[in-house]
Amino acid sequence: MANFNEDGLKKKLDDLNMSQQSIQTLSLWLIHHKKHAHTVVNVWLRELVKASESRKLTFMYLANDVIQNSKKKGPEYSKEFGAKLSKVFEHLGSYRLDEKTLKGVNRLLTVWEERSVYSGDTIKELRKSLDRRNSSKLKENHKPEKRELNNSYETITSKKSRRESLERTISEERSRRESESEVHISLSPTASPKDPPEPEQLIQALQDLENAATSDAAVREKIASLPVEVSDVNLLHKLQDTHAGKALHEEVECALALLESYNKRLAEEMEARKAVARMLHDYITHQKDLLAQAEEKLEEHRQKLHKVQKVRTELKAHLQNLPDISKLPSITGVGLAPLPSPGDLFT
Repeated sequence: MANFNEDGLKKKLDDLNMSQQSIQTLSLWLIHHKKHAHTVVNVWLRELVKASESRKLTFMYLANDVIQNSKKKGPEYSKEFGAKLSKVFEHLGSYRLDEKTLKGVNRLLTVWEERSVYSGDTIKELRKSLDRRNSSKLKENHKPEKRELNNSYETITSKKSRRESLERTISEERSRRESESEVHISLSPTASPKDPPEPEQLIQALQDLENAATSDAAVREKIASLPVEVSDVNLLHKLQDTHAGKALHEEVECALALLESYNKRLAEEMEARKAVARMLHDYITHQKDLLAQAEEKLEEHRQKLHKVQKVRTELKAHLQNLPDISKLPSITGVGLAPLPSPGDLFT
């Protein structure tokens, strides 16, 4: 993963969008650099404040993904984001948010409360900040539904009103589904899979696909060599007698059995490939997580190695400046006279 710096983070936040892949990719990068959590959250807050109203929900989904998926690796992000949430929701509460953003942020608060990401009292205070300018909008969003329902009864005989009501309902349902789809994508934790496959299982599954239906050239050749009469109803008028009709019937039955069997095998292959794709996804995600951990450990031990090498260098220099005791003159034999005793000094 790329080295961390504020300019790089700002660029990544500028490129962030509402897609699941965009949010997950940046979330994993931030979790990998969790030792910079304080700086990350400060930059995130600054960019959220500057972001357009339509992009603020994307920033909130990113924060949610990082908070939930970093819990197993440490509390850094949970604490840093928690310290800034009051400012975040005061900022959001200063806007009259559109319905989609308001629903998304409220859904986040509900999820955090249900999963005990933050305390109930904290969630309550955040809701108060958010509802400062948006509580009336929540009420307004429910009133039109009731009026439309009453109007539909009053104008049931009006063809034009029914058509407009239907079009409006379809539009609202489409918007609701899009909103729910985005919330579902972003609120679910996206960290490493719970149970990645063993390498042997993955290898066996890949080897099994070598004998899949699409690799069966013999059957495909049989299908390609089927007479054109078995698949073209326009040629039935060429039948001249019952014997020819029975012969064609037998060929059709054989072709039908062959094609049904091959289509069944193709369907099974499709499911098998889907299963292998899931296994590969889980395995690769798990390996990426292990790689990130290994990179972190490598960096940590590189720093330790650097410190030990520095101590060794300083120790060598220090040893060179110390006197060699073996080369000092003896104080007991021939050489320097022994130091006087205290008594000798006063006699």
